[in-house]
Amino acid sequence: MKIFVPCLVILAGLSTNLMAEEPAQQREFNWPEWRGPLATGVAPHGNPPLKWSEEENVDWKVEIPGLGYSSPIVWGDQVFVLTAVDTGKKGQPTAKPDTAQAKEQQPTGDRSRGRGRGRGGRGRRPSEAPTTIHDFVVMSLDRKSGEVIWKKTARSQVPHEGFRPGDNSFASASPVTDGKYLYASFGSFGIYCYDLNGKLIWEKDLGDFHMRNGFGEGGTPALHGDWLIVNCDQETDSFIVGMNAKTGEIQWKIDRDEASSWGTPLIVEFDGKTQVVVNGANRVRSYDINNGKVIWECGGQTGNVIPAPVRLGDNVICMSGWKGTAIFSIPLSAQGDISGTDTINWYYDRSSDYRAGTPYVPSPLLYGDALYFLKSYNGILTRMSAVTGEVDYDNKRLASISRVYASPVGAADRVYITGRSGTTMVLKLSPEYEVLATNKLDSPVDSTPAIVGDQMIVRGQKYLYCFREK
Repeated sequence: MKIFVPCLVILAGLSTNLMAEEPAQQREFNWPEWRGPLATGVAPHGNPPLKWSEEENVDWKVEIPGLGYSSPIVWGDQVFVLTAVDTGKKGQPTAKPDTAQAKEQQPTGDRSRGRGRGRGGRGRRPSEAPTTIHDFVVMSLDRKSGEVIWKKTARSQVPHEGFRPGDNSFASASPVTDGKYLYASFGSFGIYCYDLNGKLIWEKDLGDFHMRNGFGEGGTPALHGDWLIVNCDQETDSFIVGMNAKTGEIQWKIDRDEASSWGTPLIVEFDGKTQVVVNGANRVRSYDINNGKVIWECGGQTGNVIPAPVRLGDNVICMSGWKGTAIFSIPLSAQGDISGTDTINWYYDRSSDYRAGTPYVPSPLLYGDALYFLKSYNGILTRMSAVTGEVDYDNKRLASISRVYASPVGAADRVYITGRSGTTMVLKLSPEYEVLATNKLDSPVDSTPAIVGDQMIVRGQKYLYCFREK
């Protein structure tokens, strides 16, 4: 018997390693979070169609009830979306915002390298808090047919705050999955974990959030191994929590000196540590995932931060673009406060050029070492080297796109940019600006598309589309 023990140990070790590698390999062939398997916007094995319309290359099209700006995600043969349905039934909100305590924070930091700007927002007035009960719904659809596999109402409640009509919804955060469990955040209305068959595993209430100028909520959680990270930047008491993804128990909670933001944390491994990188108006911060301690921080972003960070090699790139321009390439080896120091690899400052700009709403696309981003939420495109910050082209007006909330995605050496009108422009992945196709839908689109295999899944305000080359 003794002679077999080492063999069994070796085989067990091999089995464990293979099991650990399997989810990572599967991620690349799925779209497990709204920025894709690499958290860059790229589907490395995707080959979606070049052209589509309401009639051309439509695999299926289904109506989604209610309203939700959350982006679809995909695992295997399941597509997951979130939505909020106004039932029309009268009720009472669970709480009311305490506007007397709302903070009026201004971005701080090195203004010479990052412009801290005042915070405002898009011009619409916020709606009044609803008086009717809303159902907060999680849906799973068949990727092959669009048929609903299961639909679960996570909570039914009267929201305590409204949002700006046409700019947000009560279901704007996107779900995330590891292929075993699905995590859905409705912000003030709870965090939920389901298995992929729709069984509720746990739920957690983090309290009511109070957002800037009635913009509404929308920050998406980040998932890494047994950790679920939820960032809660708001106008009263901002915080970030590290939760046990299996149980929903809070392992740590750290206060944040930030006001409202809507970004998604980026979780990366570097030099034996796992860092949680969170963009913010006052500081970009990296937290140790095990205890929430700050590893490094850097000032200089603009206000109302939304774009998600991206990683290239040993560096992370963070940007924002409300009333200013800010892009910083920061080494993951940084320690402490590096604001305004030579530790920063490079930064992009075009605040003196009214034509140039960085994103306010859409996140950047990192395709190879090329960085694509839009000006504010306008159809004006820049491509630059993510390594050096050198610009390949900028101020390119996208002829068929005016406003953009969806983030760019990429696959098969193509860049897909979808405007709010429902038009998608397809560009060649190249240092030269070249348009390959322009695709128009009848439905407005504010969610980021998902790419899996030869399918492109696009969520309009009313319909969920799946396009495939016929």
